[in-house]
Amino acid sequence: MPTVTILEKLYGSYSPTAFEKIYSNLIIGLKAQLCFAGTTDRGWIQLDVSGADETVVLSLLDREIGLAPDSSDNLKKFSVMQGKIIFSNKNANELCVDLGVDSPNVCDAVVSDKLFYTQLTDGKEIPHKKLVELFCLYDNFPLQVKIIEDVMVGNETVTAQLSESQLSFFKSWISSRFDRLIILGSLFSDVERALNLSRHSRDIIRIESLGVLEQVVLCKLGTDAVGLIPKIGRSLKSAVLFPFSPKKIIETLGSESFDW
Repeated sequence: MPTVTILEKLYGSYSPTAFEKIYSNLIIGLKAQLCFAGTTDRGWIQLDVSGADETVVLSLLDREIGLAPDSSDNLKKFSVMQGKIIFSNKNANELCVDLGVDSPNVCDAVVSDKLFYTQLTDGKEIPHKKLVELFCLYDNFPLQVKIIEDVMVGNETVTAQLSESQLSFFKSWISSRFDRLIILGSLFSDVERALNLSRHSRDIIRIESLGVLEQVVLCKLGTDAVGLIPKIGRSLKSAVLFPFSPKKIIETLGSESFDW
């Protein structure tokens, strides 16, 4: 019975039961079982996989959710990796991304502010705290990066940059001009319920999922994400909410930074 670490974290007020139900729906029709086995020290979810179709299930989990690389041996130069931001309030000039590596030691991807400026702001520099605020780069925000150096065994960090997919992701959010409300630490169904209870479902286009506990509310034109925070935040006690405002980003960095 293999135990695997998937690229989802358990945090906030949620119990493993919520995740087991979601993942069990993935394997309907297959001769296999998924059971919650615990979490790593950093909260990554571990699942026991058993049954005649366990090989198929492992492949399905890797494709639909992603499996943590576990060992730094699986980190290669130019490989594209999915992770979640960690220590967003502790670093002064870099983003730290937890990739789920814990053997032989923890190894995080690090994206320097300088690389971020080169890729996304046309070289214009702003304070790190402002960068985090504008792009909602807070703990548990999912981020895809590309490793850009050889990984040495024993190193606790490896240099990375935003992947092309992640870069396009941010660019599309900015060019759309729609505000988005980033919600970290809440299920899709709970965000949907909060919007209905507050009678603000008419002010949004849809809810998008970045992960099981990471949701994005796409606002209609004329709806400010920041205005929704007190309205629906009262129903999402364990979540943290942040506004992603293309208008504010462009005002801060200048329209020439986004002349794509």
